[in-house]
Amino acid sequence: MPARTPLDADIILAATEEILRRHGPDKATVVDVARALGVSHAAVYKHFASKQALREAVTRRWLDRTRDTLAVIAADRAVPPAQRLRAWLHAVLAGKQAKIREAPELFAAYGILAAAHSTVATDHVADLLGQLTAIIADGAADGGFRTGDAEATARAVFHATVRFHHLAHAGEWQNPGIDTDLDDVCSLLLEGLQAPASP
Repeated sequence: MPARTPLDADIILAATEEILRRHGPDKATVVDVARALGVSHAAVYKHFASKQALREAVTRRWLDRTRDTLAVIAADRAVPPAQRLRAWLHAVLAGKQAKIREAPELFAAYGILAAAHSTVATDHVADLLGQLTAIIADGAADGGFRTGDAEATARAVFHATVRFHHLAHAGEWQNPGIDTDLDDVCSLLLEGLQAPASP
């Protein structure tokens, strides 16, 4: 008989994600996860103190997959900041579209956490703002963007594009023309950010 793989956080998170995908956020309790793994719920509690902690951990892991893709775009200094900003904003929308299309149950779990003001949702937004700030700062440093405060400008860009990333607008993300709408907003923002030409 093969030896049983020791239970660890990754195994628990993978099982939780599978339960979420099949049954939705209401079904992914610690007892459900333990049952799927063939262990006692006490064994799961050794790694995650509560259903909330388990849900937060699996949602954070799920969000991190997109974060890494966006981080590569944000950090690619071979691409001019204006192009990078447009590409990054489109990648944010594409990531949201894929998540809601491919894993609606996990997306619903994220929505529950966001509504509950979970640190997962707060950290996710802070991470996105950090990447956006880095792009704006690069644009200011090379003279392409006009801003005295990259962080404040990043927040303004984030708020101006809320339709393309906030959960309240999720129902619009599959609409025909949404990418064109975002591109139009990007053009307007970039025009406003563009530093005036030297006389």
